[in-house]
Amino acid sequence: MPKTAPLRPRRRQLAEPMASLGELLRQWLPRQRWFAGKDRPVAELGLLSMTELFPGCLHLLVHTGQGSVPSPGGAPPAGDCYQLLLGVREQPAPRLGRAVIGQVQDGPLAGRTVYDALHDPRTAQLLLERLRHPGKAGPLRFEADPARPVPGGLAPRLLDAEQSNSSLIYGDEFILKLFRRVQPGVNPDLEVPDALARQGCGRVPAPVAWMRTTHPYGATLGVLQPFLPGASDGWTLALNALAAGDEFTVQAHELGRAMGDVHLALASAFPVGAPGENGRTAAAMTERLTAAAHCVPALQPFVPGLRAAFAALSTCDWGPPAQRIHGDLHLGQVLRAGRDWFVIDFEGEPSRPLAERRSAHSPVRDIAGMLRSFDYAARQRRPWRPEWARRCREAFCAGYAARAGWDPRKKHGLLRAYETDRAVYEVLYEARHRPDWLPVPMAAIERLAVRGD
Repeated sequence: MPKTAPLRPRRRQLAEPMASLGELLRQWLPRQRWFAGKDRPVAELGLLSMTELFPGCLHLLVHTGQGSVPSPGGAPPAGDCYQLLLGVREQPAPRLGRAVIGQVQDGPLAGRTVYDALHDPRTAQLLLERLRHPGKAGPLRFEADPARPVPGGLAPRLLDAEQSNSSLIYGDEFILKLFRRVQPGVNPDLEVPDALARQGCGRVPAPVAWMRTTHPYGATLGVLQPFLPGASDGWTLALNALAAGDEFTVQAHELGRAMGDVHLALASAFPVGAPGENGRTAAAMTERLTAAAHCVPALQPFVPGLRAAFAALSTCDWGPPAQRIHGDLHLGQVLRAGRDWFVIDFEGEPSRPLAERRSAHSPVRDIAGMLRSFDYAARQRRPWRPEWARRCREAFCAGYAARAGWDPRKKHGLLRAYETDRAVYEVLYEARHRPDWLPVPMAAIERLAVRGD
């Protein structure tokens, strides 16, 4: 392996590397699955921080979008902040070919090839060592739970299935999720599992180590958790059951019980608010419906019925108290290992502001997300099987009620409103990103608007 000379740019020289890397990153960033700005060009690119993690590997936080780049210690700029780990070599190994970003033409890195270092096993191994031995590297902080030691020498592999983030698997024992789009503050995917572990909740893998930054603002960068080898996600299990002509009600009932456990633990770990203000919630849902119908004309014939669902919410009883929830619950966010269900990915919807994702919401929002996921699964192959989905929904709610102490089915107005709001979001998402899938949420829209099921 060729040696790489250390790269030690001084802080006042941050502009120089970005000047030489800028054009390469402008072309490379929009092609990444985790880049949120695919629908607009990278009009502005600025370097917020750069740290040499080890020789030949740079850790960068870059700002994209409109607005000026802040001075050190200043407020976060408008736009997005992304975490990059860049390898820098004169002659990269052939196996890194698909990770190559390009060759730098000028500046302090001229003549060297830059690549996404997460594809490099050497970088992945050194990153684990950083997490195993807490310490500092410039503005970066590596921290660990001393009660949960991590062994060294675990072989790394990059998980290809990630979308909004990147994950490394170490020896089928641990998984490191690196947040690509970074926002100021503690990420819920560290905060929530850590709090649940302290509650003794075994439904969520507990963090064992994590990394964060103190500059240009405090933010969580990555979390290391136990990996569940042999586990299957709920989406895959549901589709397999459908393909085999099998029911999924037993699994759905157990999943409901697991989610009830998680919600109870969340209510104990975080402050619980008053029951939601249904009038204000209904108004916000109606506003989102109006905006979505403006963008998707297919929604417009159903708007009166959907508004009725939200209007009915205003007259409902208060429902369960607001509390911390998952925030983006569906069958892809749960794993079954052996006979047990586990809940993962508490990051919430990455497009939402971090403060919103960390605030209290009605647990009905999570339940509605899972019910919509059963409907999506039932419509993945023809003939569509709405009765299969209905039975799964009933089983899930029954399982949830057995643990949570209240039955979502008895909160019909609340559940209908939250499910309708979720379906409206799905219509807008599918129209923009997956038009072929639009009939799936539109079928739910018709059901919710016409019959009010």
